[in-house]
Amino acid sequence: MDADLDTLATALYVRADDLLKAHPHRAPERPTIGFHPKITDAELITLAVMQALLGYTSESRWLRFAHHQLRSLFSYLPQQPGYNKRLRQLGNTMTWLIAVLARDTSFWTDEVWVVDSTPVECARSRETVKRSELAGWAAYGYCASHSRYFWGLRLHLVYTLHGLPIGFALTGAKADERDTLLGILDADPELTDRPAGQTLIADKHYYGRQFEATLDQAGIDLLRPARKGEPERAGAKFFKPLRQVIESINDTFKGQLDLEQHGGHTPAGVWVRVLQRILALTAAIWHNDRIGAPVARCLTAYDH
Repeated sequence: MDADLDTLATALYVRADDLLKAHPHRAPERPTIGFHPKITDAELITLAVMQALLGYTSESRWLRFAHHQLRSLFSYLPQQPGYNKRLRQLGNTMTWLIAVLARDTSFWTDEVWVVDSTPVECARSRETVKRSELAGWAAYGYCASHSRYFWGLRLHLVYTLHGLPIGFALTGAKADERDTLLGILDADPELTDRPAGQTLIADKHYYGRQFEATLDQAGIDLLRPARKGEPERAGAKFFKPLRQVIESINDTFKGQLDLEQHGGHTPAGVWVRVLQRILALTAAIWHNDRIGAPVARCLTAYDH
């Protein structure tokens, strides 16, 4: 197989269609009586992944492009309201599909994971903050990497050094990173049901005796920089080079998949747009792994 968007879209559609036929309960529930959808869930998910890879942050502009350029790939294309409604209904399906594709790569068994969080800004003006439906979930937070405050959410990610998402969560900007990580691990027992020797690399915010003891009981060895007043910890020589890897993966989400231009205005809207980008990255790594591409996280072949 080749590293191009049409081949990726075909492979993803076939895989998603086969999975949904084998596990129909993973698809959104629909009334037994009524109109049958003209575009299948697998086709819609493939269309959403293509949108993220091609960098269309506007659903209306994306569908205009698709109607003009992609009619050979899709027998039917919805209008923007139907596309948006169907996509939000597919949130749980996309979450499941991300996990299935990740497990279908050779990177799933990597013994080293990285955990980090990145801001997902949702508003800038005070007036927008006051009226937003995200109030109560989104909050003001601080981004140390860019030395700025923001109003929005945080995307917490556990991933391999190749950038493959292992687990993730979307929380308010002030959520405790340690509690969120433990929640990610608790939500998927397979993450801790591994042979001993799993290493997790984190920044200095992931600290605490009880926190580290909990990870140790789960068979995870935590490596992090020493905090002020602590003696030097194991693995200190790896942290600076790995910081570049972490920032590179975050930049894939923000620079190539336009995470900060998600355009969501409601909790369901923001959530599915974040999932859309995580699925796009997972699908690209899955496809690159299958075709033996030299760089697993390379999206260049799929963005045009």
